Amino acid sequence: MNILFLSRWFPFPATNGSKLRIYNLLCGLSAAHRVTLVSFYEPAEGAPDAAGLADLCQRVETVPWREYQPSSLRSLAALFNPTPRSVVDTFSPQMAKTIQTVLREGSFDLVIASQTDMAAYQPYFGPVPALLEEVETGIIYQEYIQSKGLSRLRSDLTWWKQRRYLRRLLPRFAACTVVSAQEAVLIRAAAPGVRQVEVIPNGFDLQAARQVQGDPQPDTLIYCGSFRYFANHEAMLWFVTEVFPLVRAQVPAAHLTITGDTAGRGFPVVEGVHLAGHVLDVRPLVVSSWLSLAPLRVGGGTRLKILESFALRTPVVATSKGAEGLAAHSGRHLLIADEPVDFAAQVVSLLRDLSLRQSLVEQAFRLVEEQYDWAVILPRFLALVESAGAERKP
Repeated sequence: MNILFLSRWFPFPATNGSKLRIYNLLCGLSAAHRVTLVSFYEPAEGAPDAAGLADLCQRVETVPWREYQPSSLRSLAALFNPTPRSVVDTFSPQMAKTIQTVLREGSFDLVIASQTDMAAYQPYFGPVPALLEEVETGIIYQEYIQSKGLSRLRSDLTWWKQRRYLRRLLPRFAACTVVSAQEAVLIRAAAPGVRQVEVIPNGFDLQAARQVQGDPQPDTLIYCGSFRYFANHEAMLWFVTEVFPLVRAQVPAAHLTITGDTAGRGFPVVEGVHLAGHVLDVRPLVVSSWLSLAPLRVGGGTRLKILESFALRTPVVATSKGAEGLAAHSGRHLLIADEPVDFAAQVVSLLRDLSLRQSLVEQAFRLVEEQYDWAVILPRFLALVESAGAERKP
């Protein structure tokens, strides 16, 4: 098939979870189909490296992305629009025109819109059938159910707009994918008219993981996550202020490295905590750490950072929210705790107990091998692509 892939994130180099997923999907698609990529890119990151995708895509077109600006005139005017404000504010006429031009110049069998940001351009697909890849609404829903007081009015309106938008949008796609069963339940409830929802989980390339070498260093902890995503910033603030002091009281040599763009967000100076900033390849750091952290308390989807640690044989301590959506069990594949004292106790137990560490490493690696290796996931995704591509519209 001739496939047009639309991406919110320019996937090369693959420096965050969304880019990694998109890059691996493109690898799978290009092995069986002809792929054209139309993608946003972050102007702050410089010109996109289209040459890095030459082996995967026959053609690459890019458009600059403009971040959602809640205080912009367009966003404020959207307060009275039933469409979510972020959709209205970030809509790009240049992207719409680029999509139309590419479709007009080629004969395409399927459009794959990656993430909800790209689904907004569905009216420009014409008769070409479309697949919506990775719908996520868990963050908005969580804010809706947890908000109180005056903020509840705002979250009620936001969730109403989101559901209305999904109910109108999703039936236009031959199928959509989500990363977890929990997200599938949310989507089916929010948009009863959705035609087909398939769980295509996040994955990790085990073949690439096996090539990363390193010796885990005692008393070292790592967290991989850009502070541009608010949930990562919140998670680390909670850990370094409420949990890490309890860990250091029992293991004074414990040292934490945090990788990822700090995004200018404030962060306390804490003894034993190192902000490494953006790291092009975090895998050597992960494989040389004694354990990996996933103390997220908000957010949606599934944590690629956990799968990455599993694949690199680095054990994980996570919150329930951090491990949500994965077929991983506490005490078998990782350790889970939600309160500061309990979380600190789980970290200390892993720092001290070599046999526990080894047991978790072996079981977690086997889980990735059986369920989360891209070699296992891609055949299911490609089968869905074939099915969606067969629904040519008149």
